Amino acid sequence: MIQTPYLLFLGDAPDQLAAKVARGIADWRPENSVGQFRMEGCGADVGLPDMTLEEGLAAGAKTLVIGVANRGGVISDAWKEILVKALQLGYDIASGLHNLLRDEDELMAAARVNGRTLFDVRIPSVAYPIANGKKRTGKRCLAVGTDCSVGKMYTGLCMDAEMRKRGMKSTFRPTGQTGILITGGGVPLDAVVADFMAGSVEYLTPDNDADHWDHIEGQGSLFHVSYSGVTMALIHGGQPDAIVLAHEPTRDHMRGLPEYQQPTLEELRDMALPLARVANPACQVIGVSVNTQHMGEDEAKAYLANIESRMGLPATDPYRFGAEKLVDALEAL
Repeated sequence: MIQTPYLLFLGDAPDQLAAKVARGIADWRPENSVGQFRMEGCGADVGLPDMTLEEGLAAGAKTLVIGVANRGGVISDAWKEILVKALQLGYDIASGLHNLLRDEDELMAAARVNGRTLFDVRIPSVAYPIANGKKRTGKRCLAVGTDCSVGKMYTGLCMDAEMRKRGMKSTFRPTGQTGILITGGGVPLDAVVADFMAGSVEYLTPDNDADHWDHIEGQGSLFHVSYSGVTMALIHGGQPDAIVLAHEPTRDHMRGLPEYQQPTLEELRDMALPLARVANPACQVIGVSVNTQHMGEDEAKAYLANIESRMGLPATDPYRFGAEKLVDALEAL
C-alpha cells in the first residue's frame, strides 16, 4: 500500500502536459498532496505549495510521487540525486514510468540501506487472460480521443462523479498510472504484453448489474501512430455500449508528432464506431468532451455550441462546465 500524503515531484517537466500525473492527483485527490517539488527550469505548476524535501516531510509527506509522464517514461540522470536524497530522508517513492525504479541500482541500494519502499505502479500484477469477446452483463462507457492527453481520464472521472451524485451505479476503471495513483488500483495497460491487452480490459470490467456503468479510462488515440495499440485494446476488450469523443482544440499538431495533425471529431467518430461495433454491435457515440482549458469562457461555450449544432451530439467540458449532458445521454440509452 502506497502511503499518503504525497509530495508531488514535478522535476524538470518542460510544460503542464508533461506533469499530467501530478495534475491528476492534485485535482482528484487534493487531500493526499501536501505540495510540489520542482527543479530549476521546471515549466509545470499544479498549484500546490513549492516545497523542499525537508519541508515536505515536515508537512507530513510519506511518499514522493514522480508526477511526470515524459515520452518513453524515462527516469533522467538529473533526477537521481534528488530521489536518492529523498530515500535517505525517509520517503518512499512511487512512479508510473516505464523506466522502473527497481531497475536503478542507486535507488535500490538507497532504499535497502534506509529501509524504504519503491513502488512501480506500471507493472502488471495479474496474469491476464487473452480476450474472448464474450458479452458481459452491465454497461460500459469509453472516451476515445483525437490525440493523447486530451482529457479522457478526466471525462471518465467527471461522469463517474456525476452518476454517483445522482445515486446511479458507477465505477471508474483506471488503465494508466495516474488513474491507478488516484484510485489505488487498475490495469497498467501500456505495460501489458500485447496479446493480453484486450483480455486485461475484460478482466478490469467484469460482469455487473444490468444498470451499472463502468467508465473505462481511455488511452492513446487511434490516429496517434505511437500509441494506437492501447486504444484498440480498450475498444475491443472494453466492448463499450457508449463512446464519448474527446478533443483538445488548441493544439498545432499531435502530441509529440509535429508532422501529424489531429483528425476532426467527425473522422474520429467514423473511425471509432465501426471498430467498437466489431465487439459490441449496439455501441453508440453519445457525446463529445472538449478540453477547453486554454480557451476563454465565451470562446469555449461558442465552440461547444458549434459542435452540438454540427454533429447533433451533446458537447461539454465536463471538468469546467460539468458532466450533466453526457450522463443525461447515458441515461437515455
